[in-house]
Formats: sequence, C-alpha cells, structure tokens
Amino acid sequence: MKEITRRKFIATATVATGFALAVQPISAQVITTDAKGLVAGAVKIPVKDGEIPAYRAAPATGDNFPIVLVIQEIFGVHEHIQDITRRFAKLGYLAIAPELFIRQGDVTKLSNINEIRPIVAKVPDAQVLSDLDATVNWAVKSAKGNADKLAITGFCWGGRITWLYAAHNPKVKAGVAWYGRLVGDATELQPQYPVDIASKLTVPVLGLYGGKDTGITLDTVEQMRDRLKSSSSKSEIIVYPDAPHAFFADYRPSYREKDAKDGWKRLLAWFKENGV
Repeated sequence: MKEITRRKFIATATVATGFALAVQPISAQVITTDAKGLVAGAVKIPVKDGEIPAYRAAPATGDNFPIVLVIQEIFGVHEHIQDITRRFAKLGYLAIAPELFIRQGDVTKLSNINEIRPIVAKVPDAQVLSDLDATVNWAVKSAKGNADKLAITGFCWGGRITWLYAAHNPKVKAGVAWYGRLVGDATELQPQYPVDIASKLTVPVLGLYGGKDTGITLDTVEQMRDRLKSSSSKSEIIVYPDAPHAFFADYRPSYREKDAKDGWKRLLAWFKENGV
C-alpha cells in the first residue's frame, strides 16, 4: 500500500463493533461486561505515520490510573478484547487495546481464518512495538494513566507480543502472556521469538499455557522455561494440563471456565505483586 494511501486508510479506520465475522457463531457462555461507571469506547492513538484506532476503558472518575495494554488475538480488537478492557476498568485500571493490524487490513470483517492469516503475517514486529510505545505515551498524556504502573497482557498472537514488548520496554512492571507462540523461524518482519529474548528479560512475565494446545507444544514451553532460568526477571510459566489453545476465549468452544478463572485470578495477583 502506498504511504499516502495507507496514511489516509488508517486515519479513517475504526475499531470493530461486535465480534469478528470469523468467530461466528458466538458461544452461549460468552461473558458480557457493561460500561456502567466507566469511560469506554474508541479513541485515536497518534503514531509515526498518522493515527491508529484503539478501544479504551477506564473508571469514569479519578486519575493516575495503572495502565494495562491489552493485546489482541488474530481476530483483531473485536468485542471479546473490548470486553476484557472493561473488566480491567471495573477494577480501577486504564485498559487500552490498540488495533495493531490496521495498516495491513481489517481482519474483523473477514469470515475465514485462512483469509486472516496472510494479513497478520505481514505485520512487522517493529511496527507493533512502536505502536505500543505510542499507546503508552497517549495513555499518560491524554488519558490520566500512570507511567510508573504499566502492565501488558495478550492472547494468542498477543501472547507472543506480550513477551516481546516486555523485553522491548523495561518500564513495564508486569506482563501476562496467554498461550502465545514461543518459538519460530526468524524472518525480516518477525526477527525474534520469546525464546530468543528469554535469558535477557528483566520484566516479570507470567505465561499461561494449555497442555492440550496442539499449536504450542509442551516441548517449546519447557524450552522457554529453561531459557528463563538464566534471566533476572523471575518470570514463570503455568501449564493447565487439560486446556486447549484459547482456553480464556469465552465466546468460543475452546473456553475452559475453571482454567480461565484461575488464570484471571493469577493475572490480577501477578499485577499486584509487581506493583501495578
């Protein structure tokens, strides 16, 4: 996409309304969090080449909120990710989910995951990390966020990014990575994976993984655990033996209520323990 066209495109882009087409039909067990007592909705984040859309939720009163970056799955910032930001806001956090694929395409409007994968594959890690830096800056300058209380969590695609951003930005106080890919072949756009940064990590990251995840095998989880031993981060990995991939995704058949609730409880405790 030509630069001027891309700039014009992201300037007019918005966050999704409802769930991504590719995840229909929605499970009956889906969790819905209202916006009562919150400021919640779409915002624009200034970035190097214009603006990107994001969804943010925060308490309607107060300031100096601890910040949580919420990193999307492959399906974009659709209703599930927006609901998670509201769950954080109900607990007193300023939660922000920037739309990190938007230059490459609006994945929420695609009905097939096989159409989504090629778009996501074109997203450079450097672009993502830069956009997250810009999101943090916006949170502090424009949304009453506390720069000294910064956390990150992400799911699937966002789980990998959680590890990478924790290595990129040492000001992050805590991260929680939900079933993010740990190993892979380096490319120009994705030059590193979590195992490559594990030994140098200083930010404490909690990894939450499923023992029945067919895409992220237990041998790669153990490889990551081994690399973390030489870091100063005090990071940990928890494996839920019977959980599949996407066990936190309450709108999908992969949801496992017991493990999801335990993971959420651990996330909140991890943030508190590390000052967020």
